Amino acid sequence: MEAIRLCRALNRDQRNTFVACFLGWTLDAFDFFLLTFVVRDVGADFSVSIVKVTFAITLTLMMRPLGALIFGMLGDRFGRRIPLMVDIIFYSVMELLTAFSPNYTFFLIFRALYGIGMGGEWGLGASLAMESLPAAARGLASGMLQQGYSFGFLLAAVVYWLVFPHFGWRALFIVGALPALLVIYIRARVPESAVWQRQRDATRERSLGVWSMITQNWRLLIYAVLLMTAFNYMSHGTQDLYPTFLQKQRGLSVNQTAPIAIIYNLGAICGGTLLGFYSQRWGRRRMIMIAAALGLLLIPAWVFSPTLPLLIAGGFFMQFMVQGAWGIVPVHLNELSPPAWRGTFPGVAYQLGNFFSANAAMLQAKLAEHFVRPNGQPDYALTMACVLFVVFLLLIILAAIGREARGIEF
Repeated sequence: MEAIRLCRALNRDQRNTFVACFLGWTLDAFDFFLLTFVVRDVGADFSVSIVKVTFAITLTLMMRPLGALIFGMLGDRFGRRIPLMVDIIFYSVMELLTAFSPNYTFFLIFRALYGIGMGGEWGLGASLAMESLPAAARGLASGMLQQGYSFGFLLAAVVYWLVFPHFGWRALFIVGALPALLVIYIRARVPESAVWQRQRDATRERSLGVWSMITQNWRLLIYAVLLMTAFNYMSHGTQDLYPTFLQKQRGLSVNQTAPIAIIYNLGAICGGTLLGFYSQRWGRRRMIMIAAALGLLLIPAWVFSPTLPLLIAGGFFMQFMVQGAWGIVPVHLNELSPPAWRGTFPGVAYQLGNFFSANAAMLQAKLAEHFVRPNGQPDYALTMACVLFVVFLLLIILAAIGREARGIEF
């Protein structure tokens, strides 16, 4: 009832802004996750190994900090709205070009450029949403906003299920260009952040350059990057190779993999929304630690369940906890952020964490080739379990030693 009351209390501009930011992140994630479903098929088309295709995922993640820096600085200097529209158009065009890659080299180039666009969207969207909403609604809005990532994964699973069997992997990336249409909605319905306008007037006389941000907030930046590295290892470690695990180790077909991905993303959506909401009452760090501890306990059910129903349940509850913790990230980083750099700081911290965790899929793919099963095939289950055990422990420690600014007024 409290969540419903908070939603009803928003005015039209606040609702439009939130919807636009949510859709921007949803469609960004949708474009990213399309590749995770067709790693094997892209490799076959370009005559390269699965490890080489996962390098494209790594490259996308490594380029995201550059996008966060470029578009974040534009957002702090020129407002959140216009740079957000430019960013959405840019990453949509790169997605379309991916569909027409003539060879593996061009494929890598387009995925790298797409990574710049993907990196720019989150920081701008999160800051615009958090600055536009009342403080009491931030926890709920943060959880819902971040689950645009899971909605994007779910949407990618549906499109993969419907499009891939009939038209192949390239058609998926043509569909992935549709997010550019969101710019029309933003242009017509979304106002500029009033918080940014006030902050611009207050800081007009001093530099807002990236060097000033680093020198004045370097301790906080280091901590935030370490925290986001653990978060991103947790997210990509549980998602990027999971469809490959289902197909190659559990022997599931396309028509089985896609519905399972839909189910565990429904768990992610529920977890992110609920834990984000309760972080407003129980604290940001406390909820992150609880989610990580429960995720640790769920590892056996997630990858070692002997039957398919148990495996599906394990995937559902694992993503409930993983994305439940992630639902707290937008509000937590924006509340910790220095006000003058709220467009840049959260996005850069998040995407630097992505950079340092960018090898998650490739690392797991390589480890799986060493931890082989008795039949000589890669053991994805054991690999993912070992990596995530360490990641969950590190996340609990980092959340415990940090600070928070729950409910601070912007």
